[in-house]
Amino acid sequence: MIRYVAQRVLLTIPVFLSVLTIVFIVVRVLPGDPATAALGDYASKEAVDALRERLRLNDPLPVQYLRFLADLLRGDLGTSMINSAPIGDQIAHNLPYTLELTLAALLVGVTLGIPVGVYMATRHNELPDYIGRVGSLVGLSVPAFYLGILLILLVGVQLKWLPAIGGGDLTDAGDSLTHLILPALTLGLVMTASVARLARSAMLNVLTQDYVRTARAKGIRERSVISRHALRSALIPIVALTGIWGVALIGDSVTTELVFSRPGLGKLMVGAMLQRDYTTLQSTMVIYALFVVGINLVTDLAYGFVDPRVRTKG
Repeated sequence: MIRYVAQRVLLTIPVFLSVLTIVFIVVRVLPGDPATAALGDYASKEAVDALRERLRLNDPLPVQYLRFLADLLRGDLGTSMINSAPIGDQIAHNLPYTLELTLAALLVGVTLGIPVGVYMATRHNELPDYIGRVGSLVGLSVPAFYLGILLILLVGVQLKWLPAIGGGDLTDAGDSLTHLILPALTLGLVMTASVARLARSAMLNVLTQDYVRTARAKGIRERSVISRHALRSALIPIVALTGIWGVALIGDSVTTELVFSRPGLGKLMVGAMLQRDYTTLQSTMVIYALFVVGINLVTDLAYGFVDPRVRTKG
């Protein structure tokens, strides 16, 4: 297991460097001049040239790239081109909101999706199975931002059970939780539909295996057959899907944060794009890239834990 973990960790290094290179190139090929965007279209050429020189945008791209990597190694994310504020402080303020939203949505998707999928499989071609299949199909068909608007109108505006906008005060657990429920449900219910359908299919495949029939023939209780024998094997594709959804939820959090007017990296990144704040945009994309690589690493490790054959091949 230690060898497998070491291999996975080492493989993330070139992957992360490749993603950083893509982020660097993408920001530089965006239309428009960063200095002109920061100063405005009516700024004088001298002012634009001076800003380009101060930002060292006139240096060759390889030099800029090496400086970009060196700054990241020092933990320096730069300063905003719009307000000259340290980008690290802005990310530190917004990051906890995105993290709690993503983790809460994953928790909702897994804790609801797996039991629902297992129950559908154990009631194959019965009424609960039909209702679950239709419900999961509807869940996959509804965009997250539209579901968020519906929840705001129903729960926040009509019933007034929960606050509809904002992220709450992170120092106040109760206030933070009440502001988190609706956004987390928005993303989590969409994930629940996908996890439930996959869990159902995986369980149906496992329940026809010989070792499951043998366990039943030995007189083992059906609940133990499902939980101890069948579910363990069915978790293999579910773990892979959870990793995919972890990455997807990081991206979907952008629109969800905008719909709920909630602080977060997504809202920070969209604001940087609208203001053409290239340094903030680049640093935010780096943090997103770090999350994606980290989630993939955790998924690989979890996959190896669930399926010992992966560790052997590794």
